[in-house]
Amino acid sequence: MDGTGLTVVFLGTAGGPLLRPNSGNGHIRGIATAVVVDEQIYLVDCGHGVGLGMADAGLRPTNLRGVFITHQHSDHVIDLNSIMVLGGLAFRGIPEASVRIIGPGNRELLPEVQGERKEPDVIFPDSPTPGTKEMVELLLRAHATDLNDRRRDSGAPDISRIFVGEDIVLPSTVPFHPNLANHPDMEPFEVYSDEHVKVTATLVQHRPIAPAFAFRFDSAYGSVVISGDTAPSGNLVDLAADCDLLIHEAIDLDAVARSYPTASPAELEASMGHHRRAHTTPQDAGRIAKNAGTRNLALHHLVPAASPPEVWQRAKENFDGQLFVPQDGDSLRIAKREVNLVSN
Repeated sequence: MDGTGLTVVFLGTAGGPLLRPNSGNGHIRGIATAVVVDEQIYLVDCGHGVGLGMADAGLRPTNLRGVFITHQHSDHVIDLNSIMVLGGLAFRGIPEASVRIIGPGNRELLPEVQGERKEPDVIFPDSPTPGTKEMVELLLRAHATDLNDRRRDSGAPDISRIFVGEDIVLPSTVPFHPNLANHPDMEPFEVYSDEHVKVTATLVQHRPIAPAFAFRFDSAYGSVVISGDTAPSGNLVDLAADCDLLIHEAIDLDAVARSYPTASPAELEASMGHHRRAHTTPQDAGRIAKNAGTRNLALHHLVPAASPPEVWQRAKENFDGQLFVPQDGDSLRIAKREVNLVSN
C-alpha cells in the first residue's frame, strides 16, 4: 500500500452475529473497515476476524490513531478484544502511545420489550447498558491475568493505558431519547480531529439499539462516510452530502425471509418488521447515495452474506454513479476525488 493518500480497506464485509461457513464469495469476516490516511489507521468497528484482516492487509497496530464504534451490537465489537490485547503487544517500546476508542455512551435505559412477551430478567442488572468507556475497561479487566503476567514476565506494555475508551457526548440541543426519540433530526457534529482527518458523526436509525452512529472522515485527499447499521436516514443523507465515497450497509429482505422456514406468519412478521425498521435494501442505499450527491457508493455489512452478486447490484436502480461491492481484503483508493478498486 502506498504510504500517502487515502485508502479504505474492507477488513470484513459480512453482517450479522453469526459464525458462517465459507461460501466462496469473499464475504466471510465480520464487519470492520479501515480508513487509512498517510499510513495512519482509523478503524471503524471490530467484527470477528478484524485482527487477522489487518495483518493480511499489512496494517500495523502501532499506526492506529482511533477506533470508532458505530453501535454496540456484538457483530461490531466482538473482536475489539483482539485489537487491544493482541495488537497491543506491538506497542512495546512506545510508552507514549495512545489509541482512542470512541463510541456510544451508556444508554441508561433498557429497550422496551417487543411483542407480547413478559418482561425478562435483566442480565447484569448492576450495569445492563455500559457505554464504550466502560466496555473497554471491562474487556481489558477480563484479561488482567494475561496482561499482568506478560508485563511482569517479559516487560509487555501496559495495554490498559494505551487503549482508552471514550463515550460520544451528543450536543445538548439534540432531543435524543433511547426509546422515544433515538433518531431525531440533527446536524453532524465533530467527535475527533488530528493533523490527518476530521471525524464527524450523526445519529442513525437502528432500533431498538441506541445510540447508533454513522461517521464521516474528511481529509486533504477526500471524504468517506460509513453508515453503520441503519434504516434509511435523513441524518445520514446530510452527513454524506457531496462526499467522495459513501459506504452503506445493505440487506436482502427476500433471502432473510426465506431463512425462517418454520416461523408462523406472526413470528415471520415480527422478525421481518425488525429488519425493515433497522436496515436498508440495496435499492434504498442507492437512493440515499443519489440524494446525498455522492459520486461513489460501496455496499458492505451484507445480510445474508451469501446472497448472489446481482442482489447488491439493485442499488443501480436508483443510483447512476459508480457502485462497488468489495470483498474482504479489497481496498478503495481515493485520489483527486476519483475512487478506484484494488482487489485483494
